[in-house]
Amino acid sequence: MESTRELFQIMTRRFGLLNKNCCTVGGHDITPVQSHILFEVDRQHHPSIQQIAETLGTDITTFSRQIQSLIKMNLIKKTPDPTDRRVSTLALTVEGKYVATTIDHQMNAYLDDVFSYMTEFEKETVLRSIKLMNEAMAKSDYCCKPMLG
Repeated sequence: MESTRELFQIMTRRFGLLNKNCCTVGGHDITPVQSHILFEVDRQHHPSIQQIAETLGTDITTFSRQIQSLIKMNLIKKTPDPTDRRVSTLALTVEGKYVATTIDHQMNAYLDDVFSYMTEFEKETVLRSIKLMNEAMAKSDYCCKPMLG
């Protein structure tokens, strides 16, 4: 019988979350973290750097380096907030929007393929279970923090 941890380890590997790059789009090698940043910047309307870092549960120093690399790749633009110059907001460039949309299509195609091996009932059960798991993880004191020890 597989342990709970083993099940999550296998799923993490199959999602490619341990890969250096999750995808190559428009000549850009995108890491899993950069993919998450592009997704959230696209999803939120002109978020601040702090908002995206908090959404992803990332410390601001590491996150700032990721943002700088995405700016250098011309995928994100950083603009000082007109109401508070200490805050910078983020937006996707045209190229960034293309990359984010392409990754979104690739991930949806992958998930559609995975779900094609399940009945509609099994798919709904998995999605309901993931939603329950996400809600429970949000309540946990351990969520989004490195393990100590």
